[in-house]
Order: sequence, then C-alpha cells, then structure tokens
Amino acid sequence: MSRKPIRLERKDWVYENTDQFWSGRFEGKDMGTGVTVFFYATEEVGKGPLWHVHPYDEVFIVRTGRAMFTVGDEKIEAQAGDVVLGPADIPHKFHNLGPGLLETTDIHLSDRWIQTNLDDPEMS
Repeated sequence: MSRKPIRLERKDWVYENTDQFWSGRFEGKDMGTGVTVFFYATEEVGKGPLWHVHPYDEVFIVRTGRAMFTVGDEKIEAQAGDVVLGPADIPHKFHNLGPGLLETTDIHLSDRWIQTNLDDPEMS
C-alpha cells in the first residue's frame, strides 16, 4: 500500500502569538509517522525548555547559535551544526548561551508528544 505525500502549512504547526518563524511543533500522528518535531527559537540568553523527561529518545539539532544542554548529570555545550541525543527516561533541558538567536529542531521518536515536567535539581 502506498502512502501519499502530506503538506503542513506554517499555520498548521507554528505557535500562535510568536514572532519567531521557527517556533512550533507537529505530531507524527497527524502525518501518519512515528516522529514528532519541535522547532524552537529564542534570542533571550538563558532561556530554554525547563527540566523534563520523555519515555522515548529525543534528538536535538542545533541549527543556529549556541546552547547548554543538561542531559541527566552531563553538561554538553553545543553549537550550530551539532546534534545531541537525549535518551529515553533521562531528564534534560537546554538554554541559549548567546549571543544572539538559538534555533533547534527537536525530533521526538514518538508519534505523540509525551512530556513530564520535573522540579529542576539546579533550582533547589
């Protein structure tokens, strides 16, 4: 059985009320595939997703800028062109190191976005 191509327009995946072109997500279930993709962008140094965990692997592609990833007990400084793996069931976060824009494409190896937010041990 052959599948047909699917096109999502920007309005179908972009977050509302954002001026960043690459901020949004689509879930694989909406395209009949096993991956969910997030597009993240911020110019604010120190800003990024908070401490959380997924029951599946997540692959981060740094497209622009520099980021500090915390994956479990490991700190990983990454820059444009780097790829970082967040293994399943390992808490993680990242933030913009600056200067300037940070853009990532985050590939969740699941057809649905499943996330549990956690208390950040660095904020205690």
